[in-house]
Amino acid sequence: MSILLEVCVDDAEGLAAAVEGGADRIELCSALAVGGLTPSAGLMAIAGRAPVPAYAMIRPRPGDFVFGPVELDLMRRDIDAARAVGLAGVVLGASHPDGRLDARALGELTGHAAGLGLTLHRAFDLVPDFAEATSIAADLGFDRILTSGGAKTAPAAVETLARLVELAAGRLSIMPGSGITIETIGQFLPWLAVTEVHSSCSVREPANDMRMVEMGFAPPERRRTDAATVRAMRARLDALQRNS
Repeated sequence: MSILLEVCVDDAEGLAAAVEGGADRIELCSALAVGGLTPSAGLMAIAGRAPVPAYAMIRPRPGDFVFGPVELDLMRRDIDAARAVGLAGVVLGASHPDGRLDARALGELTGHAAGLGLTLHRAFDLVPDFAEATSIAADLGFDRILTSGGAKTAPAAVETLARLVELAAGRLSIMPGSGITIETIGQFLPWLAVTEVHSSCSVREPANDMRMVEMGFAPPERRRTDAATVRAMRARLDALQRNS
């Protein structure tokens, strides 16, 4: 079975490029520059009609993952919106101030998302105890953990990721993400026993209108999901599997 390629996107153009390039699954966000926030209702509706499954990021704001009652209510409503347009799943995370997973909040959210696929996002990378957090995620019914192994990028934590695969012990999938590129994927495969990987498959582009930058409407540079890069990543994954 081929290793699944999940591509994160934050606009309709990126969604189309990921599908065109052969992504197996979409992580649908807004604001990838801050790690991804909940996508708009309109973008969710478009993704619901896409020919590949899409998971919506459920994160109401940038910053930490410590959410109060009002934010949790908002997240439940966003889960409802994802379900209503036929998305395949949601991407969740919630923490205590010390970084431990907030099992109670996550239990409320996963219960509300019953019937949808579940990914635990990189709030996991902030936990003080990976074994405890992995068990919490498995007990709550998460299908996978998106993780960089606690490092800024996954290529810097290959040994930790291998340990996480052992800790998961088949209860859920460990999906490496952050810094996964065509150039770095060979550091993971075929040595790391994973069944799916997460990548932006993006290219950097300078702003085409400096007035927008000067007015604060756009950053000097943006990352754009690129269909050719998605296609090349898919081919690289297949080649690494064939040669393993």
